[in-house]
Formats: sequence, C-alpha cells, structure tokens
Amino acid sequence: MTDQHSVLQRVIMPRDTDPLDVRPLYLDEPDNVHSHVSSRVAVTVPASARVSFASYFNAFPASYWKRWTRVTEVTLRMRVRGGGRVDVYRSKPNGDQVHVRGEAVRGGSGWTELALPVDLAPFEDGGWIWFDAFTDDQTLEIADAAWTTALVLPQRKLSIATTTFNRNDDLIGTLLALSEDPKVLDLVGHVFVADQGSKRVKDHPRFAEASERLGGRLQLIEQGNLGGSGGFSRGLFESLEHTDADQIMLMDDDIALEPDSILRASAFASAAANPLIVGSQMLNLQAKARLHSMGEVIDRGSVTWRPAPGAVVDHDFGAESLRDTRELHRRIDASYNGWWMCLFPREVVEANGLPLPLFIKWDDAEYSMRALDRGVPTVTLPGSAVWHMPWTDKNDLSDWTVYYHLRNRLVVAALYTDHDLRKTLLKQGLRATIRRLLSMEYSTIAVELKAIEDFMAGPDRMFDTLGTTLPEVNALRKKYADAQTEPSAGAFPPPTLDALHAEHLLRPPVHPVKIAARASKAVLHNLRAPEPNAADRPQVNVPAGKALWFLLGNLDSATVSNPDGSGVAFRRRDPAQFRELSKRAAATYRRLIADWPRLKTEYRSAFGDLTSVESWRKVFKA
Repeated sequence: MTDQHSVLQRVIMPRDTDPLDVRPLYLDEPDNVHSHVSSRVAVTVPASARVSFASYFNAFPASYWKRWTRVTEVTLRMRVRGGGRVDVYRSKPNGDQVHVRGEAVRGGSGWTELALPVDLAPFEDGGWIWFDAFTDDQTLEIADAAWTTALVLPQRKLSIATTTFNRNDDLIGTLLALSEDPKVLDLVGHVFVADQGSKRVKDHPRFAEASERLGGRLQLIEQGNLGGSGGFSRGLFESLEHTDADQIMLMDDDIALEPDSILRASAFASAAANPLIVGSQMLNLQAKARLHSMGEVIDRGSVTWRPAPGAVVDHDFGAESLRDTRELHRRIDASYNGWWMCLFPREVVEANGLPLPLFIKWDDAEYSMRALDRGVPTVTLPGSAVWHMPWTDKNDLSDWTVYYHLRNRLVVAALYTDHDLRKTLLKQGLRATIRRLLSMEYSTIAVELKAIEDFMAGPDRMFDTLGTTLPEVNALRKKYADAQTEPSAGAFPPPTLDALHAEHLLRPPVHPVKIAARASKAVLHNLRAPEPNAADRPQVNVPAGKALWFLLGNLDSATVSNPDGSGVAFRRRDPAQFRELSKRAAATYRRLIADWPRLKTEYRSAFGDLTSVESWRKVFKA
C-alpha cells in the first residue's frame, strides 16, 4: 500500500459506539445482507451477496477533486482475501452510472493487493466514484481500502481550535474522538480550547483522560465569554503566534466527530491547485443518516445566506442511497462554510487577518467573503462532515441571538455590498417588526431595535462591548413576559378555548385575499383592549410550528413552545407595548436609512483595525 501522504480518502467503517442509524453513511447494503465490520478499515462481505460502497463516507467526490486540486487520476487500492469481484463505477452529473473497471478475486487463504486507477477527466461538472463487491460461494474480506494518488502531497501539520461555553460533556466527547485515530494524531500538532464558560472544562471528570490521550497536544485557554468569534479568534491567534502549523482547523464544541473528516479536509487543501478554504458538511446530530447542509452561499444583493444553488437539504441516506439520488451527483459551489468544521491554510489566515468581533453569527460568512475578495474560494467538501444540531431545531430567531443576527448582518452589509440596501432594509425590517408585533414577541422587537441602535453607534465600540453586550441583551429581555419560559405548558392554567376552536384557529389561510383579511383583522384586534382574563389564562396552547402571526395576531394570549421543545412562553397581548414599539421601530428605521451612507464609510474605514492581530492581542491581554 502507498504511504499516508498519497492517501486522499480512506474507506472506513462505522465505529463500535455508533448507532445502527449511521450504517447507510458507510455501506449500501440490500435489506437481506449484513456485512461483518471487524475494524474501522476492515469489512467482510458475506457469501452470495452484493455490497456497494457508494455511500456518503466511502464514495469519492471526484468532481470536487477535479475542479479544485492538482489530482488528475486516483487509484483505488485495497487488500482482499477470499473470493468474488471488485468493480469500480462512476456517475455523471445527472446521476447516470457507468462501469469503469473491475477485477476478480480468485480465493485462497492469502491477501491480495488490488490497484484500480480511474481518470478524473470526465468529472468537471459532477460525479462520484465508488466500488461494489460481489461474492458467490465464498466471503470476501476487504481491508485498508483507500482512494490514493501518485501525486506527492506536501507534509502538513495541523492545528485545531475550538471554543466552548459550558458544553463540557460535548467538548470532552469531541476531544476523545479526536484522539482515537493514530493517523489523525500524526497530523495534528496542537489542539487549542478557548474555555469561556463559568463551569471550567478542566474540572470535568474525564478531562485528564482526554488530555493524556492527546499526548501533550491540548492547550486549554481560559478567558471571558467573547462568543464564538472571540473563541475562534483566540485559536487562530495562538496557532499563528505559537505554532508552525501549515493548516488551522476550526470546529464547534458540540459536534459528534467523524475523525477521518479531518484527514480528508487536510489532504484536499494540500492537493489544491491554489490556496482555498475547505469546509465540511453538516450531518444531523438528531437523525444521524441525514445530510442537513450540503453547502451555503451569501446573496450580496440582500445580504442573506441560503443553500447553494443545486444543494440538497435534509437528505436521508437511510431512505434513499447516494446512487438513487440524482441531485447529489452534481457539483455545487459554496461561498462560505459554517465553523462547525472548517480548515484554513496558514497563508490564508495570515493574509486575511482575524475574524470581526461579532461575538456570534455572520463571523464565518464574513471571513469567507473577505477571503473570496482576495481570490481565495471556500469549497464545501462532500464526505468530510460532522454531526451537529441543525439550526432548524434552534430558537435563535426569537431569543437573545436575534440581536447578533441583525446587528452583524448590518455590519456585513455595510462592509461588503455596493447595492443600495436602504429600501431593502426598510421593507424587510418593518415587515419583520409587524409580524413580531402581531405574534406578541415584544422582547424580540426590543432586542432588534437595540441591535440597530448599537450598529448606528459605529464600529469604535465593537471591541469594547464584545464581552458586555450579551448581559445587556439578557437584561432587556427580562423586562418582557414573552421572553420568560417554563419547562412545559403544564406550568400555566389550561387554555380557555376548547380543542375544536383551537384547531380552527391553527389552520392557516392560504388564499391571498384571506391572508390580507386576517392581517387587517389582526391589526385592528391589537389596538383594542384584551379580554380581562387572558393575562392570567392562555386562550390556546400553540406548538412552535404553528406560532405564526396570522394566528397569534387574533388572540389575546397563548402559550408558545420553543422549536427544540425545551420550554414554553406565555405571550400576552399588550396594546400599550404594541403602540410604543411600533413608534420606536418606525423612528429607528428612519434613522438607519438616513445614516446608512455615513455608516458604510465608517465601518469600511475601521475594517483594518477590527480584523487585525494587534487589536485582538489587546483583547486577549485584557
């Protein structure tokens, strides 16, 4: 077998600790076939069976390697023992399958080495490569299979940086997973953990074990809560200042790690024709066979993020295999990657500077936008992934994080778009405000108005307030009843409306005329005094998925569940708050639109200071 520096992607099997749910990510087996997995790199195909390795983690994403790297041919290498066939297939961008080559294995007790080369010439727009194993009356053992290249890749050393805030169990699990693969440890030179929580990681009962298993690579840094941007900036800073790492990888603390993804991202960056950022895809931590994020882009015209053109969202490999999903075979082009796992060549970080002091939200997107403006793209690499809770199950559109969603979006918009966004910002902002007013989300409106006001205060305060804004936002939210939650609706009195009445209300209008009528009725309703007993007893219990303005706008009170099911808020209609927040929102947006040209100039002038190593050095020293 070739040495590790020519290995682009190993063929790997599930771990003993993995649930059965993840098996379709590694093996594509018929319902009546179950291969025997003896290690992470060894599997036995039973007699009279066909097993495909056209799976998420084991098919080779050839089009990405063709487009972005110097690799022009890959060779599938493996050791085999027993009897059967190994056949290599490829796909076209439309998902059509083509047989490439194959080789028979003629039994015997000894191991045989196979080497099956495949040219990458036809993969410009899409396509994967994989192999299938066939058996007759014998089993076929496969070991140490890998997609390799004759290209000599440069020796690399990787620094990993993560940050945590009281997610100690998750973090220790990630560190232990990181230490389980010797080849990963051969690559990784340093692991920096920025601990920003009130419950310190070093006090975790398995911290010493994780540290020992990492063999001196772990460096724990305790600092105040500077958010994700402050924690990741610290890891980038330490990697630049105190290591000679060629590559720096950022990863979240609350992931479930597939360690081989680290090797794949590093190999891809090493083989790249030009420097690039390598992002890993997101699998759903709560439904582990689901691919949640295939790739993201930023629309600079509206300064919003969304799935990349052609990206498949929330795909269940347990229900539909890679071979059967034509949409997965086209190459997609991302413009940024979330920092659940993302790798940067050292020279990219040195040229790009450190992240903006945004605390959380938009820091990852902005960093890739900055790099792209320097000619450095971001590639989201299939087959390199971590499991992470999907953002669709989070409450970050109505809790304290809405502050950072809005303020940071305004910062990025001021820095990066030359479009005149004033009409867009006004239209989107007022529409969102009306929806929140009708939904009795008074705390969220107050937080968003603070976000706009803080943005208009200019860039000079961003570093000074990095560690103080979150307490201010939380204190502001405490003034509003809709921001207070209980674990269950059982903490409140039962609703006054019966189930049939509630069912009627929960049915949304679909015709535009009916929607307009419901909206008009809701606005008038919110100007009238509520029913006297609605403040003490909710009218309806509303699940998170039904908490829409055209329902809540015609109620006087309701309990509303969080998207993740962790709590319930009792929302009460308040005409006085409705009027006061409406007036404030109108005035604040008028100021934002009037001051927008000046603010763009101020933020662009301050950009160098906001992203410099020296500015962050002062923060870390403080």
